[in-house]
Amino acid sequence: STAGDTHLGGEDFDNRLVDHLADEFKRKFRKDLKTNPRALRRLRTAAERAKRTLSSSTEAGIEIDALHDGIDFYTKVSRARFEELCSDLFRSTLHPVEKALNDAKLDKSSIHDVVLVGGSTRIPKIQSLLQNFFSGKTLNLSINP
Repeated sequence: STAGDTHLGGEDFDNRLVDHLADEFKRKFRKDLKTNPRALRRLRTAAERAKRTLSSSTEAGIEIDALHDGIDFYTKVSRARFEELCSDLFRSTLHPVEKALNDAKLDKSSIHDVVLVGGSTRIPKIQSLLQNFFSGKTLNLSINP
């Protein structure tokens, strides 16, 4: 059985990071990035890169020169902070798994292989949630997202 959530993907995690970073910029510099489409695009690119970095490191640096009104924006985001920002999204990743099991009328103990597909499956929090759900079973990461 297969199941997925076509409404939940990498962009949702990016959006959380973009909102967080835009809020931080506003707190630090009292300027609203959300009025500047170009600055938001540049921030989104940096957020996507940071998200990828956080899959292999516990911290990601963000450096964007002249992001808005000539202001350079340098900050860091930790994996823990990213996980906190996306906690509800991470929790919802288990819903399609439970649905696939129910649809197939299977118990999770009868699953032999858990194959992760899609770029966001490389996020450590998603892997740990799935591994815990399947009682420590090794996840199959061999398929290139």
